[in-house]
Amino acid sequence: MRPSGASDDLAELGDLLRGWLPGRRWFAEKGRPLTGVAPAARHPLPVPEGLAALELLVLAVSFADGPDRHYQLLLARAGHAPVGAVPIGEQDGTVLYDGLHDPAVTAMLLRLIAEGATRGALSFVPEPGARLPLDETGLVVDAEQSNTSVRWGERSILKVYRRLTPGPNPDLELHRALRAAGSTSVAALQGGIEGVLDGEPATVALLQEFAAGSHDGWERATDAVRSGTGFTGEARALGEALADVHVALREQLGSAEADPRALAAYWTGRCESVAAQVPVLAPHVPAIRAVYDEVAALGAPVRVQRVHGDLHLGQTLRRPDGRWLIIDFEGEPAATPAERRAPDSAVRDVVGMLFSFDYAAFHHLLTRSGGGDTPGADLGSDTAEARLAHDWSAANRDAFCAGYAARAGEDPRAHAALLRAYELDKAVYQVLYETRSRPTWLPIPLTAIERATAP
Repeated sequence: MRPSGASDDLAELGDLLRGWLPGRRWFAEKGRPLTGVAPAARHPLPVPEGLAALELLVLAVSFADGPDRHYQLLLARAGHAPVGAVPIGEQDGTVLYDGLHDPAVTAMLLRLIAEGATRGALSFVPEPGARLPLDETGLVVDAEQSNTSVRWGERSILKVYRRLTPGPNPDLELHRALRAAGSTSVAALQGGIEGVLDGEPATVALLQEFAAGSHDGWERATDAVRSGTGFTGEARALGEALADVHVALREQLGSAEADPRALAAYWTGRCESVAAQVPVLAPHVPAIRAVYDEVAALGAPVRVQRVHGDLHLGQTLRRPDGRWLIIDFEGEPAATPAERRAPDSAVRDVVGMLFSFDYAAFHHLLTRSGGGDTPGADLGSDTAEARLAHDWSAANRDAFCAGYAARAGEDPRAHAALLRAYELDKAVYQVLYETRSRPTWLPIPLTAIERATAP
């Protein structure tokens, strides 16, 4: 984004932000040696009554161990911070704070979207026919982590992407395609805020319908496991919802073909890299590679298209009317922006949900037992609880695939080698993640590997 203003106290502002940023929940670089923060671009915005100034800052955050990252901040200045504000510090006799926590500021953002306004390099883009709640008060959603969301009652929610990357964010890009297709398996897109970063389009924020009264898919599934109630009807409906999304994306954005040998080579590289970091994976590598080799030998190309890329039960919502919504199309967190936008097989998303059924079924056993010292021991034991967990996961995996097949016209289980290979690649990824983040959950992906490589 191009600078749109000057500052007399950039160094002082950078010092304030350098001390403030690491304490934010949405700051993704915790633990990295931060060496500096400087405004890379400044976008003055209309100033609500009671404020001295308001601007959207694009911050270049530098580190001793790697490349800069770009974060955005809606910087507000006033004589005093409003109730509930997140203060940053004081400068030139004014208080600096995060404007997203000020209802007057977020009301102004919503109005700019409704008007289709342009402010310098920023474009506020409403979706045709969207009716925005200009008469309601915007409040920050507390549960947000990597982004910050502002909700207006039960009608709209604005997701502000704290970390900016060059190129269109797939979350906004895919929601636009799904809205054009008339998909009812996502919350309706209402607008967005866009700009430019490093000479490329950049997505600042996404505005969409707030799915009032909806329940998180992970919570519903784990509640069903704990209570012993059935979930297969929900799993089938989830499969239909994902298929609806895939069909719509294929119609709007097209499809292509991928060389199965290239896919196998990519998976093999990831597997060997993770095995070098996590020794417990090493004994499984030959069997994993044998499955990848099956895909490489298929001969026929693999159809690829735009997909969700990071699908699991936590990325779904069940509406009060029983419909399921797929949410958060940003892609795999560890992937590069280009990788998140790259076409992939629809099987990638199917496997993400199948894996999530495993996690819902087994995690409570690991949590209660402490995980054990032998990876996989708790999940492989022949106990009534372990058998129930395996049966619950298997039944819901089948129901999900059946629902998907009914809507898509193609059953993912019909492509056994491809399904197993994608499941193994997902398991390898999860082995590394669980080793670093949740070691007691490591038996879940290891058990999946044993199942997928069994004769």
